[in-house]
Amino acid sequence: MYRLSFDLHTHTPYSHGKSTVLDNARAAAEKGLKTLGISDHGPGHKFYGIDMKDIPAMRKDIEEARIQFPDLEILLGVEANIINPSGHLDVSAEEQKNFDYVMAGYHYGIFGEEPVRGFGTIVGGYLHQLTGKSSTRARNYNTDLVIAALYSNRIKMLTHPGDKAAFDIDAIAKACEETGTWMEINCHHNGLSVEGIRTAAEYDVTFAISSDAHLAQNVGVPDAAVNRAIEAGLDLNRIINLI
Repeated sequence: MYRLSFDLHTHTPYSHGKSTVLDNARAAAEKGLKTLGISDHGPGHKFYGIDMKDIPAMRKDIEEARIQFPDLEILLGVEANIINPSGHLDVSAEEQKNFDYVMAGYHYGIFGEEPVRGFGTIVGGYLHQLTGKSSTRARNYNTDLVIAALYSNRIKMLTHPGDKAAFDIDAIAKACEETGTWMEINCHHNGLSVEGIRTAAEYDVTFAISSDAHLAQNVGVPDAAVNRAIEAGLDLNRIINLI
């Protein structure tokens, strides 16, 4: 039976999670995790991005949870949103200083620097999920968005790569290798997919499993990601937090 040493991708009601920081910490401690990351969505998300004014309250919640679970390291991260051709995230370089680490992923609900094109990009991604079809132009554009973000920021982990739209995982994995960015195998979304894992494994990248928990009961549960990794034939020793 596999378990995680850390889970850096969990959500709380500060974005669209259902369980509190304390709930997530309790679940992490019960499962024997060494480190828990609280990583709600960046402020640019129109529907459930965090309010940067809540950062002190989030820090306070974390400090209170640390008192109850002194053996558990609890970090404040953020899951920033990728949408801008410039590579800028919806968390500015100055705002990133408020967090212990920064992750980033492609999401709907954010329109970025070019709202009209951003809207079209999101619609294209949604249609791809429904039909499995996408133009080469859209695939290249989506890929360029991710690569620009990787080279323009210090991103610890790229969340659910390949999810929500068409992407060139080969090109993205190469960029992750060059930037030292971890590639997530997500338990909540199908990213990396089995084929995506196989493609990324051709590069010298580090893989990490995340629960992407929206409920405390899912914190630290690796099963869905482990099953995909095994199906892909990945050497499980390459997953940094799997024990």
